[in-house]
Amino acid sequence: QVFLVESGGGLVQAGGSLRLSCAAAPAFTGYSMGWFRQAPGKEREFVAAISRSDYSTYYADSVKGRFTISRDNAEAKVTLYLQMNSLKPEDTAVYYCAVTDSSYYLERGDGYDYWGQGTQVTVSS
Repeated sequence: QVFLVESGGGLVQAGGSLRLSCAAAPAFTGYSMGWFRQAPGKEREFVAAISRSDYSTYYADSVKGRFTISRDNAEAKVTLYLQMNSLKPEDTAVYYCAVTDSSYYLERGDGYDYWGQGTQVTVSS
């Protein structure tokens, strides 16, 4: 059963923008949500998260000021977004969305309960 589906990845030149989306099952309305990424040969790393309680947002230092996370809890639908601006070649990775019922330590991937399949983002120099 598929709970999270990412979209919006693609190929973009350095300095460009992309907007990732993650369609989530309605059951995740009350969950914290996050974005992680994994580049070839590297470990998965935290990108951004938005909490379940007050929608506080958190960012990795490497993306602060360039990426913006947001969510839309419409009726019967939850969508997570990641607006990525001023993209750099080092942002190239597979991007995953994930959900957790916790409000703490959202930068830790091992705290998340469900993960999407990922969407590829490639930034050319």
